[in-house]
Amino acid sequence: MATPVDNLLVEFRNVSYSVPTNSNPIISNLNLTVHEGETLVLLGESGCGKTTTLKLVNKLYLPTAGDVLVKNKPTTEWDSIALRRSIGYVIQEGGLFPHFTIARNVGLVPSLFKWDEQRIRSRVSELLTMVGLEPSRFAERYPRELSGGQRQRIGVARALAADPALLLLDEPFGALDPLTRLSLQKEFAQLTKKLGKTVILVTHDVREALLLGDRIALMHAGEIVVLETPQGFVSSQNEKVKAYMDTLEVAGSRDRENQPTPDREEETI
Repeated sequence: MATPVDNLLVEFRNVSYSVPTNSNPIISNLNLTVHEGETLVLLGESGCGKTTTLKLVNKLYLPTAGDVLVKNKPTTEWDSIALRRSIGYVIQEGGLFPHFTIARNVGLVPSLFKWDEQRIRSRVSELLTMVGLEPSRFAERYPRELSGGQRQRIGVARALAADPALLLLDEPFGALDPLTRLSLQKEFAQLTKKLGKTVILVTHDVREALLLGDRIALMHAGEIVVLETPQGFVSSQNEKVKAYMDTLEVAGSRDRENQPTPDREEETI
């Protein structure tokens, strides 16, 4: 997907991140741009630095070297609370407060922004409807009363509540069963495109990356080794990309092997 160069929302400039207890940097000399309206997927194995990269965007971590810019402003110059309230954040199971009702969970950030009660109720109702949950049935329930897929929908609704331009998603669909995961992935892709949101999504699932990403950044040992569109990723000759693509072939082979085959009697009928 061709992307204009004048609409950067997030930028990493020679960013490194390390901790005193580890002699090797977790992130090393990272350069990356994220444009308005695109979904950038950070793909990689556990420990490759993808979640750390995400947390550098909303100032949960500060770079050891270099600059992370959000809306052309280094995160070191942002007020931490103001920055985080301006960004939607979704994790596995939605990260919901178990003692809050669904309505209170979804309306949390608007309440922090001092919206009036009627505006919050209206926004909660709008968002629950948007993610396919009837407000009259779900608003006064608690997270424990919902399925995993429903909780994830609530997590997305809460992230959208104050209408942020940027959404950060850390393995949001990883804990769901395969059918629910695929359904939510498709719904999420349609919703973010409809709303024009910018998304940075962390995953280790190459299927998810190919389905949701406008661009895929494959990370290894704190560096980006491949940055491609899904089409470019599939055709890449990089060995690490090939290893990921091999997992799709193995999964597809197993699916075919597990399909029931008709017996001889059925074939002759």
